[in-house]
Amino acid sequence: MFRCRLHLIPLPFLLFLTVTATAIEAAQRQLPGDEVQALKDIAAALKKTSWNFSINPCSEMPPWNVSDSEDAVHCNCTFSNYTICHVTSISLKMQSLPGTLPPDFVRLPYLQNLYLSSNMLTGSDNLHINCGGIEVTVNSTTYNEDTNQRGPSTLFRKSPYNWAYSSTGHFLDYRVNENRYIVNDENRQLPQLYMTARISPISLTYYGFCLTRGKYKVTLHFAEIIFTGNKSYSSLGRRYFDVYIQGKRVLQDFNMEDEAGGVGKPIIKSFDANVTDGTLEIRFHWAGRGTTAIPYKGVYGPLVSAISAVNIDTKGLELQTSSFTLQEMIAATNNFSDANKIGEGGFGPVYKGILSDGRAVAVKQLSHKSRQGNREFLNEIGMISVLQHPNLVKLYGCCVEGDQLLLVYEYLENNSLAQALFEKSVLNLNWQLRHMICVGIARGLAFIHEESSMKIVHRDIKASNVLLDKSLNPKISDFGLAKLSEDDTHISTRIAGTYGYMAPEYAMHGYLTDKADVYSFGIVALEIISGRSNTSHKQKGEPLYLVDWAHVLKEKGMQMDLIDPRLGSDFKKDEVMVMINVALLCTSISPAARPPMSSVVRMLERDEEVPAPIPRSTVINDAEKIEAMRRHFNGCMEEQEDKLSERNIESFASEAPPAASSISRSDLYPIIWNSDYWRSRSPS
Repeated sequence: MFRCRLHLIPLPFLLFLTVTATAIEAAQRQLPGDEVQALKDIAAALKKTSWNFSINPCSEMPPWNVSDSEDAVHCNCTFSNYTICHVTSISLKMQSLPGTLPPDFVRLPYLQNLYLSSNMLTGSDNLHINCGGIEVTVNSTTYNEDTNQRGPSTLFRKSPYNWAYSSTGHFLDYRVNENRYIVNDENRQLPQLYMTARISPISLTYYGFCLTRGKYKVTLHFAEIIFTGNKSYSSLGRRYFDVYIQGKRVLQDFNMEDEAGGVGKPIIKSFDANVTDGTLEIRFHWAGRGTTAIPYKGVYGPLVSAISAVNIDTKGLELQTSSFTLQEMIAATNNFSDANKIGEGGFGPVYKGILSDGRAVAVKQLSHKSRQGNREFLNEIGMISVLQHPNLVKLYGCCVEGDQLLLVYEYLENNSLAQALFEKSVLNLNWQLRHMICVGIARGLAFIHEESSMKIVHRDIKASNVLLDKSLNPKISDFGLAKLSEDDTHISTRIAGTYGYMAPEYAMHGYLTDKADVYSFGIVALEIISGRSNTSHKQKGEPLYLVDWAHVLKEKGMQMDLIDPRLGSDFKKDEVMVMINVALLCTSISPAARPPMSSVVRMLERDEEVPAPIPRSTVINDAEKIEAMRRHFNGCMEEQEDKLSERNIESFASEAPPAASSISRSDLYPIIWNSDYWRSRSPS
């Protein structure tokens, strides 16, 4: 009896056999040329230079599989007796890929999973299909043509569009052309969008690919154009089907004829749907009801005339940013010279630069070692690039090249409000300027909370995140921690921001609404009035924070003691009292007592009366609760000092006196007073 003694075979030889067999196997398994070309076009569009096409993309070897979770292409090689491969999964996470998501992904017919998180891609935010018909433009909206006759058991992707359809079922009547999956009726006086339709005996599914994340308005257009209303045999037909969007049934036993009030009449149905992974699925399914043989066998499945899907979160927004090359940034900053350095934040330095067109810019260089910096880099581009307002800092663009992550802003000559208020400064902010700055900040917040199409909570409003231009107009900066706001609700989120400026309900429970920004604005308003930092203010025998001291003075009727002594008597008392009362109202412990920012603007401009602030003692009667909250803040601040020493930068922040940069988020212009740049500006 023969016994195989594998242990006698040298291990290196076994390894050689294994590697050789794998290499031969991979060489024999081919990826179709059209899929290879699709990968090449994707690489070109995304500037993905690491893919080496001299190596089989399905080899599971670098550069096609650098990391299974972040940078990998996977194939299924079981086709045609294990000789043909197809791409089934692509992962391009954390690649800092710029630009628009290319439609070439739809040219990979077997692709099932696509992972593109933590990049700077901006996919399509709409989808318009004239089902069964030619390209048509209706009210300035162009609907893609959809004239392919493929029917049963088909997944058809229409290049270069970002959608596909799948159809199942066979027509059973011999009189029906097997390719009749598109119907039309040009005899009726119907709008062009309803003259054709796609039909399926059992199930019809449309897929939208490469869509931006957000809430979509899905609009479905129907018209019954097969059955008649002339009391003939074909008028007896009844069509019922269900409609599913993102797997959720939105219509059951839908009968378009009944809904529209007759055959040949358009009917429109609209629904909201969330897109989180770039894909939208709309399925029409026959569930067994209705006639099955009128006017002939098999005519009972779903029928749809047109489909439209529009991202209502970003509707009307346009990206206003540009892409810069690293060479342009090197030239603008004189090779990132120390003489051009104007600040240093938690995630990297900030340089002044001059673009080739003469524009002065501030270039924020994020450290490639910081994953959190990368996340906030992406978030800041996404938020501020669609927000255009005189009181918001303007983002000119970004540079993503190699391991370099650069944000390019307008350069603001007078740096931050914190520097003007708390540091040695050549600026002399009189009362008129302080009032103007306060109103400008309020207007910027009112815009992002209430007026912009994209409602945003900033989460890190403080004096060091308010920049001043050459005319001392304020501009809110640093949107790296910003979050989209939900209508009529709150967001439960991990705490991030700067202690001393956070609203109590957010700092303690992560309960986030736009009222958290209102609270922070109130703190900044008190700092503008007093010229003192909230976190560095500590009077002997008085509460720790400026905001506590202000409320105590209010209870004693001594509000005027808040005024910055540097103002002397050069101010309007009634205007000061209005700003103090607005600030106290904004810093109410109860979020419900804080006004919306649009009301704050009107109050500051004397167009609306200021309600009396609710005394803190009437909101929380138990003094121990207030003391517990203060202990909570103090404990968190001490904890952050320990974290800072360990460089464990994550989500909390502590504002060190006076006006130091937030740990959780570097300020746009954190000052380095002994830098070459600032020494050159100092008067001799």
